Amino acid sequence: MTSSHDLKPQVKNLPRRKFIKNSTILTTGFALGFQIPFTSSAKDLQTLEVNAWVVVEPDDSCIIRIARVEMGQGTLTGLAQLVAEELDCDWKKVKTERISSNENLSRKNIWGDMLTVGSFGLRFSQDYVRRGGATARAVLLQAAANEWQVPVSELTVSEGIIRHPFSGKTTSYGKVAQAASKLTPPDPKTIQLKNPNDWKIVGKPVKRLDTKDKLDGSKIYAVDVQLPGMLNAIYISAPVFGTKINSFDSTDAFKMSGVKKIIQINNEAFAVIADTWWHAKVASEKVKVTWDESNLGLKSDSMIHAYLEHGLSSNEGVYVFRNEGNVENDLSKAVKKVEATYSAPFLAHATMEPMNCVAKVSSDMAEIWVPTQDPQGAQLAMSKTLGLPLEQCKVNRYDPGGGFGRRGRVSDYVISAVEIAKQMPGVPIKMIWTREEDMTHGQYRPITQAKLSAGLDDKNQLTSLKIRISGQSIYAWRNPSANMTGYKDDFQLQGLFGDPKSDQQLCYKAPNVKVEWAMRNTHVPVGTWRGVNVPQNSFYVEAFIEEIAKAAKADSYEFRKSLTHHPKQLATLNLAAEKAGWGTKLPKGVFRGISQFMSYGTHSAAVVELSVDKQGQVKVHRVVLVVDCGYAVNPGQIEAQVEGSVVYGLSAAMWGECTIERGRVKQKNFDTYRVLRLAEMPKVETHIHSTGDKIWGGIGEPTIAVVAPAVVNAIYAATGKPIRDLPIKNNRLI
Repeated sequence: MTSSHDLKPQVKNLPRRKFIKNSTILTTGFALGFQIPFTSSAKDLQTLEVNAWVVVEPDDSCIIRIARVEMGQGTLTGLAQLVAEELDCDWKKVKTERISSNENLSRKNIWGDMLTVGSFGLRFSQDYVRRGGATARAVLLQAAANEWQVPVSELTVSEGIIRHPFSGKTTSYGKVAQAASKLTPPDPKTIQLKNPNDWKIVGKPVKRLDTKDKLDGSKIYAVDVQLPGMLNAIYISAPVFGTKINSFDSTDAFKMSGVKKIIQINNEAFAVIADTWWHAKVASEKVKVTWDESNLGLKSDSMIHAYLEHGLSSNEGVYVFRNEGNVENDLSKAVKKVEATYSAPFLAHATMEPMNCVAKVSSDMAEIWVPTQDPQGAQLAMSKTLGLPLEQCKVNRYDPGGGFGRRGRVSDYVISAVEIAKQMPGVPIKMIWTREEDMTHGQYRPITQAKLSAGLDDKNQLTSLKIRISGQSIYAWRNPSANMTGYKDDFQLQGLFGDPKSDQQLCYKAPNVKVEWAMRNTHVPVGTWRGVNVPQNSFYVEAFIEEIAKAAKADSYEFRKSLTHHPKQLATLNLAAEKAGWGTKLPKGVFRGISQFMSYGTHSAAVVELSVDKQGQVKVHRVVLVVDCGYAVNPGQIEAQVEGSVVYGLSAAMWGECTIERGRVKQKNFDTYRVLRLAEMPKVETHIHSTGDKIWGGIGEPTIAVVAPAVVNAIYAATGKPIRDLPIKNNRLI
């Protein structure tokens, strides 16, 4: 649990903040839940509980334990809603508790996977957490039935109050919790979950459970942690990815005030440890270090772009992902042929809280205080780096101040922190990356280029569609020793699948379709940026569909409508056009653009209204976004996620890029890595087209996919010029 630590974090010199310790005292409450296949039995547990998911206190409060990570996306509240719905408790008395990877490990992974990326949070947890709530309800009802000596089938429950209508008896969850904790829970597979038509909490825009401390300033992030005897460290790595230290002289730096130690780390980075972080930073600037930069081949923008461009035409290193019909033959005889090449740059995650980690290492134990999307991954990284068993590596998890994929699956900053801390055994050391270090040593969204070709017949009907994407593979970067024979990496082709069972389908139909992938890896580390490969691929497809529509002399919406083969996607597209008033008159100088995409099991469509002034400046006035994610657990959270997607998507589309010069990322801070400002935020209208249909789709990632293409298509309408290269700022619009 996120509770008792060997060293209790304190916050100093922050008058608005007060550390709130969330300790779990199970002597005053009882944990209720269910057993899933990989759990231990209740008899093995050290606390009075039936199982792990719900703690019911004597005052009827229900503490719901959450394994997934909350980083502003609303997962904590959504998961609590799912459990509370099946539990039939009083929502006003619900609290949450974040469990730790160590507790999960010690109890044989009873809470399952804690990793929170790729819209995992609700999609891949919903079934077993609901069964946790339902099983807890069953046991509580059984305890009441035993007390009253009546069949459990005669009992009803609502908001944590159990009733026996025939006798008029009532009791509450808190009163029967102790008796319930001694019962054997039923097999969760036998539990009948509620019909969605009967939901009372799920589907409602309940207030989030993770907001109050953010508003009153009491929330503690990992970067705030203070521990007794703690020192501070700055970490500086090679300016060119993968290069080594040539020469190193820390003599002058060591003379600086407050400096305790200066170390080299694996000949590829160095760290300064001091009494304050500022002392460490100032001293780091006095370190005289040179780096081996003898090999800079293929390490600047021009060479990288040429390398990727070669992948668009080469027959080598190409993987054919889809090949339906005969695209080449159809293109050769097409009445009209449309062809275009597009590109999307490296992008940084640019989280508000830079990478940081507090670490304390001794010969037989290690402990960290860390913001992470992957608590189990952080624990594994500690174990491998230090050569300690997992059980001797403790992770105190904190809600990240932004994640967007940067803090998921990759724990490089955790490794840096424990490498530093092991140099001073027993001393807690807080490592914080500078904003510049954070921006220039990320796990960037992969750079890619795409060449698309289409054939039209004499009736302007689409007969063939060919897509080739050339770029960097996340899988290959993370698995350098993996066998990539055939250059296969389906993941890079998200949203282009043809399998009707896929949650990443290309929503357009044509008699002849071919999709290819040309793997072209660079020296730049790449990883999962919000939406992963969906934002780039949706830009390519939707910008190209717009160009085909223009060639066919067709309306943008009507052309898409005629090609969309998936009923749910078509309904989403139609609703977006309707809500935006597609075809109605706009104010002078305002133009519309439309786009759609399917990913992460969710159907999205957007209409953007914007203007372009005489200086070529773009002003986005309105975004209408329709989303069908199946079951909408919390409409309020969905709206917030859509608005966040618009902010993130517009920032990336308008200005986002990381450029490479002499092996280095040039953009070091927000002065050169521009993000959307408050005054630039358009009006966002979210429409949830929830069909249910046993579908659990994502929200944060699929909705970002339609932002950039809707914007570029509106610019095309405004200027008559297609945007083929992102960001938009690099294009001359007038």
